[in-house]
Amino acid sequence: MARIRSIAAGTQRVQAHPTEVDCYYNIIEDGEGTRLIHLSTFGSDYRQSKPKSSQSIQLDRDMAVQFIEVLLKAFPDILPTAKAALPSSTATGDLAWPGDEAPIFQSLLRELGIKE
Repeated sequence: MARIRSIAAGTQRVQAHPTEVDCYYNIIEDGEGTRLIHLSTFGSDYRQSKPKSSQSIQLDRDMAVQFIEVLLKAFPDILPTAKAALPSSTATGDLAWPGDEAPIFQSLLRELGIKE
């Protein structure tokens, strides 16, 4: 249960988990006004006790950008769905995006029609 400070490719030997869980998100602010996404997962259907939060993580804007990059590497075909899910004000370019984003994020913005 922590705030993510870095995202990097791992070297662990991992396998797909045999069970599924539900995840809930909240958009919150820390004590300094930084917006965070808070993700909490809840125990599987086979959990012995009543449902409760099993794990939680938080991402600030910079980590969210890096997480989007990871998602695009893993699932490059999600761009059309992501574009359709954008709020209409985002699709027309009303949001201001910093010019120093990672190249893959710049490419995503161009693909989504947000930036030229």
